[in-house]
Amino acid sequence: MMSGAVVLCGADLFLRSYYGFCDTVLVTESPKYEYIAQPSQDRFRFRNNVKYNSLSMRSEEVDTTAILILGFGDSVINGGVQTDQESLATTILSDTLSKLYNRKLQFLNISMGSWGPDNCYAYLKEHGDLGAKHIFLFVSSHDAYDNMTFEKIVDHHESYPSDQYPSALVELMDRYLLPRIERLTEKTNSTVNELVINKKNENSVFNPGFASFLSYSREKNIPLTIYLHAEQDELAKRAYNDQGQEIIRFAKENDLPIIKGLENGLDQSLFRDQIHLNSEGQKKLAQTILNSFTQEQRRADKDEQATESKPII
Repeated sequence: MMSGAVVLCGADLFLRSYYGFCDTVLVTESPKYEYIAQPSQDRFRFRNNVKYNSLSMRSEEVDTTAILILGFGDSVINGGVQTDQESLATTILSDTLSKLYNRKLQFLNISMGSWGPDNCYAYLKEHGDLGAKHIFLFVSSHDAYDNMTFEKIVDHHESYPSDQYPSALVELMDRYLLPRIERLTEKTNSTVNELVINKKNENSVFNPGFASFLSYSREKNIPLTIYLHAEQDELAKRAYNDQGQEIIRFAKENDLPIIKGLENGLDQSLFRDQIHLNSEGQKKLAQTILNSFTQEQRRADKDEQATESKPII
């Protein structure tokens, strides 16, 4: 009997110390943008370090003396607990651009799993732009109609808890093993990824967050760029689906810069699942954004009216 208790205690301790069970990212409800990571978290989960600052950004604390760039998005730029803080594209960009411009620059990561442009804009509206020099909106094709529903998510979906489990073994069973058994029992072929929830409403209109970001950026005279991620089914077809085409049309009709992942060297080796990037994919994303900076700078240098060309920084 005693030996069984020792085994259970040892297993619980191993799951905590090696895999970071009972140290997951905690989430809180928001009446404005549905849900968000609780502020000021420093987690060790699945061998990765995961940090959120006091503004619930997946970034270091905001340095008001630095050049600030706001990066809004969902689980693609958030990376989830499967991505170490140092491997995030936004972390890489912060370091690389600081060296490039020879002064501190922060590419802030404002994101949550399954956030759409309207979630992101609601955060911007509440917290302001912090004097940012540029705004990037990272989206995928499904974001065209992924509108907020305010469906109960926190503590109703296993990936969005507000409290830690009291036991690693209980968490293993309740959060991972039992839900998977239930899905197999229901004979569903779909899988629920940790940071993806399908909130699409068939009666939705084109996500209003796109227009809100556009109006805000022009009113505040802050350059805005959209990055359109490609999922693996689009990668296989080498074309964005109908929803992705709508986002592209919106950008074109509004003379809004858009960076297309499909045109910037994405391949299957850069993904860890159907949607999300692995560490090499995050590096590729950072390089793609960095290229957009250098190309814009070259255009500004050649432009006789560069002061009116709205360079990225």
